Amino acid sequence: MKKHFSAALFIFCCLIITNCKDSKTENKNSKSTVTSTTNTEINIETFIPKGYELIEETITDLNKDGNEDRILFIKGTDKKNFVKDEHRGVLDRNRRGLIVLFKNGEGYDVVLKNVSCFSSENEEGGAYFAPELSIRSEKGNLYIDYGHGRYGYWSYTFRYQHNDFELIGYDRTTMRNGPPIDNEVSINYLTKKKVVNINTNEDPESEDEILVEKVYKVNIQKLLKLSEIKDFDELELDME
Repeated sequence: MKKHFSAALFIFCCLIITNCKDSKTENKNSKSTVTSTTNTEINIETFIPKGYELIEETITDLNKDGNEDRILFIKGTDKKNFVKDEHRGVLDRNRRGLIVLFKNGEGYDVVLKNVSCFSSENEEGGAYFAPELSIRSEKGNLYIDYGHGRYGYWSYTFRYQHNDFELIGYDRTTMRNGPPIDNEVSINYLTKKKVVNINTNEDPESEDEILVEKVYKVNIQKLLKLSEIKDFDELELDME
């Protein structure tokens, strides 16, 4: 009887010890999973320089590796660049810029940092508003678009290559005062080809477009890098 009792007691103790070990193992694995999940999270603020704030974040795949990259559209916050306009009140004239992050494992690498290449949205537009800037991505390309209402719009196309974003295309549409268009310019810097469509209809009352196409060769030795552009307002790209 004592032998049976001792054996039962031994088995009972073994079961308790085994259950305790299993419980510790489950807790340990659960804690490891939480830690792993936490490590994959990103704090965007750590990539934004002091004196700047995030305007807009775009999540996309810019290097076509299947991972989510990030485009950070930022703006300065220096109070010295706030000015008082006689008609428009206090205006924030801080410049704007871009930071591009590529996904690398559980973290991100900064592959582009140009924090002041764009003027403020509150610049003078003359008798009209200042051009409106927007950033987008499509098929791995980075587009910088400007819209100027009835006067037209233009766009810069960048592609990541040679460790930078290089300008591979430029498109501009100019209007006389709204439709119809006055002329269109499209430049492909990879093929070194410029196509110009000119509206030859000079009747100011007509909205009909009579377009004549002209093709030019672009004389360019190297592609413009986004990291090297100091001010987009000073770029002149639609010249022969």
